[in-house]
Amino acid sequence: MKKTSILLMFLTLILSGCLYPEDRLTQKSIPYEDQLQSVQRAVDRFKEDNGGIIPIKDRDMETPIYQKYPIDFGKITPQYIPEPPSTAFESGGIYQYVLVDVEENPTVKLIDLRLVDKIRELKSRILVYKRSNGFAPFDKELSNNVYSLNYEKLGFENPPTVESPYSSTSLPFIIDHDGEVYIDYSIDLNTYLQKKEYDFKPGQDIRDLLVQESVFVPAFSVPYSIENNEPVFHHSSKSN
Repeated sequence: MKKTSILLMFLTLILSGCLYPEDRLTQKSIPYEDQLQSVQRAVDRFKEDNGGIIPIKDRDMETPIYQKYPIDFGKITPQYIPEPPSTAFESGGIYQYVLVDVEENPTVKLIDLRLVDKIRELKSRILVYKRSNGFAPFDKELSNNVYSLNYEKLGFENPPTVESPYSSTSLPFIIDHDGEVYIDYSIDLNTYLQKKEYDFKPGQDIRDLLVQESVFVPAFSVPYSIENNEPVFHHSSKSN
């Protein structure tokens, strides 16, 4: 499965989940801790009863790491949990429940599917631009195979952003050589790096600190490493 197929899968999720009345959507948009805990217990019990197998949907090996292990609620309901939580996409919510650290300690986390809406709009505009110009609307080269967007060429009056799942901060978008769109989590990473010391090795991907400090995973992101206690892009066309 290629990156475009992966994105299309999430586009389907978000488009089919955004037609609820505002009050109902609000009820389904708060990641309740008790819901996370109930899913975690269900996953743990399923794993124990099935020789270490975890209840996930099949994904291609090229699937980005934080989107690679979505929980398959069909495998744990109703035996281990009566039904998917109200905040889960499967129940009309806006979160994809996923697992991280699947080898050592499978842990339940969330992807905020509202991120996909902005990505969909950007990718649509970039595709139109590429068809007319033969290349993506690059602005500045930020690092190896990482570029900012020339938002004016895409018809935006201001740089497009998305609200961070970790804070109220507005996060910008970046693109690679192929015009693939990612969210830039540098602001959030820097915030956590300034709060306390972390023991990262040179070149180590530091995105896991966002996972450790929150219920959310940094979906649609590129790898980052650290230099002078600040996050820097550590991206190539073959790793995300």
